[in-house]
Amino acid sequence: MTERFGLGEHHVDGPPKDPYDLSACVAIVRGMANRDAQETWQRSGSTISKYFGIVLEAIFNMSGEYIRPPDMTNVHHTIRYSNRFFPYFQGCVGAIDGTHVSACVGGARADKFRGRKGDTTWNVMAACDFDLKFTYMLSGWEGSAHDARVLEHAISEPQNSFPFPPPGKYYLVDSGYANRGCFLAPYRGTNYHLRDRRRLGGDRKKEQFNYRHASLRNAIERTFGIWKRRFPILRSMHQFPLDKQAMIPVACAVLHNFIRMDPASVAQDHVSGDEDDDDASSEDDSVDADPDGVDVGESSSHLNIPQDMDMGAFRDYVTNCIHEGSSG
Repeated sequence: MTERFGLGEHHVDGPPKDPYDLSACVAIVRGMANRDAQETWQRSGSTISKYFGIVLEAIFNMSGEYIRPPDMTNVHHTIRYSNRFFPYFQGCVGAIDGTHVSACVGGARADKFRGRKGDTTWNVMAACDFDLKFTYMLSGWEGSAHDARVLEHAISEPQNSFPFPPPGKYYLVDSGYANRGCFLAPYRGTNYHLRDRRRLGGDRKKEQFNYRHASLRNAIERTFGIWKRRFPILRSMHQFPLDKQAMIPVACAVLHNFIRMDPASVAQDHVSGDEDDDDASSEDDSVDADPDGVDVGESSSHLNIPQDMDMGAFRDYVTNCIHEGSSG
């Protein structure tokens, strides 16, 4: 990254022996205070801040290179080789959700940034694939903004470059979003977690759909959890200008995806444990394997969304297929 994007070219003391500007920036987003960075690299606070800004912008600008749309042609192996998900969710290309990251804001502006827990936050919307890599991110909305409003902005403004899937494909979203277009949401007012099986009543068919939907959609919660664990600045923002604060989540997503290109890093994340995101806008958490899962064999093209079927009818159709498969 240093050689390709020229991150080691900007220095006040002539050509350096090492690219301290990049390493200092990464250290800061991983939780190092500016004062500690001054001591480590023997630079003034203003110099550290200056080059943090330079490198932050450079990494942010790499988002087009490292945050790419998912594979929308092939069925991901997480789905293809799972009898709980295939063929029912074979048209799914990823999961979308919003999450709150720390914002350092004071004065009269703070109220707009207060999230549901009362802290000042940014509401960051992201999509991920089932390799737990980010495939899209939109940062810059205040913590008080509703998830549905952020998504609407993402898909309605061309400059946001939202990666729309082709016909028949879709993203999984939680119940905070509408079940429409290319977004498949769970049934509202129906149990969503396996732990809720102890509750009496409810529509059994809809519960089966919701359990499997939650289990597959959990990829976005796991991705957020790894991302925040890796970059503590997302939980405790430093006092940067707001435009730089809004760039930090995207820059950290770039670094996250770059790191996960290394199989050893992926294995280490697995050993460390995929932590769910406590600050995600939904309150969904990990779902165990649905015991009703059965092997259905080959792909069923009719379980992609027909062009003349709306998402509500498609969800009902998949729900009936899951129920029939588990009852057979």
